Amino acid sequence: MQAVPRTNIATLMDFILKYKTLFIISVLLLLAGCSSPPGTWGWYVIDPTTKGGWNNIRFLLSGFSATIMLSVLAAILSIIIGLVVALPGMSQNRLIRLPSRIYIEFIRAVPLLPMLFWVFYGLPVILKSLGLNIPIDPFWGAAITLAISDSAFTAEIYRAGIQSIEKGQTEAARTVGLNYFQTMRYVVLPQALRRILPPLANQFIYIVKMSAFASVIGMQELTRRANEVVVSEYRPLEIYSLLILEYLVLVLIISSGVRWLERRMGSDQR
Repeated sequence: MQAVPRTNIATLMDFILKYKTLFIISVLLLLAGCSSPPGTWGWYVIDPTTKGGWNNIRFLLSGFSATIMLSVLAAILSIIIGLVVALPGMSQNRLIRLPSRIYIEFIRAVPLLPMLFWVFYGLPVILKSLGLNIPIDPFWGAAITLAISDSAFTAEIYRAGIQSIEKGQTEAARTVGLNYFQTMRYVVLPQALRRILPPLANQFIYIVKMSAFASVIGMQELTRRANEVVVSEYRPLEIYSLLILEYLVLVLIISSGVRWLERRMGSDQR
């Protein structure tokens, strides 16, 4: 795959920086409607200068911790599962490689929402039939679903990153007596990690956004909190506008952290 020229990236960044003032002004104009009387836009429901508006904002912001914990746990599980799936998928033995390919193709074909319902409602029934009385609450149901759904894509990212390492690196490791797992641990994976960090970061952002589906099984994260305020205030436009802003801030923070980590690891250098 041909790398994106750095000039194109610089042009995109210049465009964003050029129009960031317009973006900020648009947000301020949008929020300026908070002082509008009832019967117009209805921004009073999130007006921080009123008691009711401030309580709504605090209630909405309280979902940040649940969203972050859910996303981080799901990302960690996805990285582990993805690596476990990716390594057998690169084996020369077809019998070892086949289960990995079946897992990836099957998981990628299943939509997230039906998988969430199956894990939350169906997995406890299966565990109970096996003699294991393990309840699954909304948090763990969402975390398991997000991890499984994302692991198929993470496995493909691992595979692409590992296969991008020159074969001479592996051959040199074998000549000094390293076995397959030692070669992966000390030679291949450290180099591949620098190359797969950007797509892994994109997958983490994907998990953060898809965590909104956890609201349908009752988890009190950002989207669930927004839905509850909408039911009580009957102002979906204003509430969901703030919800979008919350996710935007969260994603921008993640992107900034990833860029910093890329510079530290040198993954943005060619």
